[in-house]
Formats: sequence, structure tokens, C-alpha cells
Amino acid sequence: MTDMNAESHVTEDGRTIGGVVMEMKNITLRFGGVTAIKDISFDIREGEIRAIIGPNGAGKSSMLNVISGFYTPQEGEVWYKGKIRPRLKPYQVAEQGIARTFQNIALFEGMTVLDNVMTGRVTKMKSSMLAQAIWVGRAEREEYENREKVEKIIDFLEIQHIRKTPVGRLPYGLKKRVELARALAAEPSILLLDEPMAGMNVEEKEDMSRFILDVNDEFSTTICLIEHDMGVVMDLSDRVVVMDYGKKIGDGTPDEVRANQDVIDAYLGVAH
Repeated sequence: MTDMNAESHVTEDGRTIGGVVMEMKNITLRFGGVTAIKDISFDIREGEIRAIIGPNGAGKSSMLNVISGFYTPQEGEVWYKGKIRPRLKPYQVAEQGIARTFQNIALFEGMTVLDNVMTGRVTKMKSSMLAQAIWVGRAEREEYENREKVEKIIDFLEIQHIRKTPVGRLPYGLKKRVELARALAAEPSILLLDEPMAGMNVEEKEDMSRFILDVNDEFSTTICLIEHDMGVVMDLSDRVVVMDYGKKIGDGTPDEVRANQDVIDAYLGVAH
């Protein structure tokens, strides 16, 4: 068995998993009298694909929102790159190298695929609003540089043929791919995926799984995802943390999680 406490190790497929880049320490999150997350701790290692799974209502999306900085827990600490992360605004989270997709697609329906993906470069644009409006000098160069990076992502995700198409005209599966492209445009070190396969058919799931693996491999992007399709999770993930009723009931490799009786009981609906 691989020593998961080691600073780094090489997986069977040749990928390098590094040291801890983010750590949840005793996280508790409440909404009024409802406790969504109860004293949960786990870490995310550099270069890995880390999955969060659990039945409906387990608290997975709340945990992803804590990781992304959208929610601030009442108890516990989030450590990022060796330091306690303070309360941050969304743009500050993006500047730290964390990007995400959403369970419910959040794109600009009236804009083209290219323009939607370009919005992912906002934090990379340093010119003033006036300079961008006039579009001369630095602003013009910046526009070309950002567009070049976006075009590479569009090619990488094989959506060249729809680059000028308004997003509102696209089928669901392609919209999910455009949302992934927009997140990648921010050049994240950690990419958070909220149910990237939701609503997809088998062929679309296979394509998205391939792209997730390619992103992890080609860009060395650390990925943390929530997903209900257990087959996808077990095939993609290096490690899996399992939640149920806001508590952590399992954490380990896919094989370890499969053999965990608490996890088996939760998915079979055994009474608590």
C-alpha cells in the first residue's frame, strides 16, 4: 500500500502526487439550527484527484463551498499552502489559484463560447477599464495574450467548432465542457468540480472523464470533485472522502472506501 503520509509518491500510471496543499481542520458549518458539516478533517495533496462523495444531503456541496471560500465555517480552520486562510472575497480566492465549476451551469447564455471562456481571464487582466475601452498599447497586447491562451484551452477541450456559437444554443453536455474551459482559463492550481457528470449520457461522461484526467496530467492541476456516479469516482480518483449526514465516515483510496462497512451501510440506506 502507498504511504499516504509521505511528502510525495508516484502513482501506478506515472503521475506524481505531492505534499499537502490544502487541509480542512475540524470544520463545522451551521445554518441557523442546522449543522451541515460536523467536525470534519481531511487534506488535499498537490497533483491528486480528490473526490468527495456521499448520499443526498450529506453536506458535500457545503464542504466544496468551504473549500472554495464561499462559506466560512463557524469552527475549524482551512489551511492553504501552509498558512491559515482568512475570510476572502471571491476575486481573492481566484487570485490564490482556486477555480470551480457549478452543479447548476452558470454561463452567460447570450455570449459566445469564446467570450464565456474569456471571462475566466478577468483576474489576469491588469489594464484599467479605460485602457481596455480604448484598446491601445498594453490593453491591446493583453487582449491578444489572453485570447491566445483561451484558444489553446478551446483546442484542448475540442470545442473549436462551437467557439463562435452562443452558449444558449448548445446542448447540456457541451455547456458543461464550456464551463470547464472557463475555469481552466483562470490557470488554477486547484480546480473544484461540482458534479461535472450530472445530467450527462454515457458518451458525455466518458468524454468528461477523459478531459478531467487530461487536465490533471497535462497541466498538473490538483482536482477536487463531487460526483454521484460511483463508477466515475472510483475510476478517476486517487483518494476519496465520504460524508453522510454532515459527518466523515470514510477516507482513503477507492479500494479502501469500497471495503468500508460504514460507507456500504450509508449507500445501502441502513438506518442510523
